[in-house]
Amino acid sequence: MQDEPTPIELTKAVADFLRSDITPLISGHQAFKLRVAINILDLVTRQLTREEGSDAKEVERLRALLGIDGSVMELNRVLAHRIASGEMDLATPGFAEHLWATTMDKLAVDQPNYASYKRELGRSG
Repeated sequence: MQDEPTPIELTKAVADFLRSDITPLISGHQAFKLRVAINILDLVTRQLTREEGSDAKEVERLRALLGIDGSVMELNRVLAHRIASGEMDLATPGFAEHLWATTMDKLAVDQPNYASYKRELGRSG
């Protein structure tokens, strides 16, 4: 097992190198493809940085909501079943709040510059 550099540091370093050193040298369709690659590296960096904490918070919310234990995947499977069967809906206490928190955590990784996400952060912060 390696200690340094971490996967987060590696992906960030590659994205920064491409952004600052390579982007100015490329134009046209190749520049577009390079921006896509940089965006992918930025997304992976955010996933590595935030995923563990947001998954843990999601599991905690799901355990409280469902009254059972399991992995994030297992708990979401049970949640989906309960929604499909009509056992749970937006009137279920804590359900809407869970959906909102999960959505905000996902947007923090997938679309942190999304205007509506930023506006909602401002309201809650």
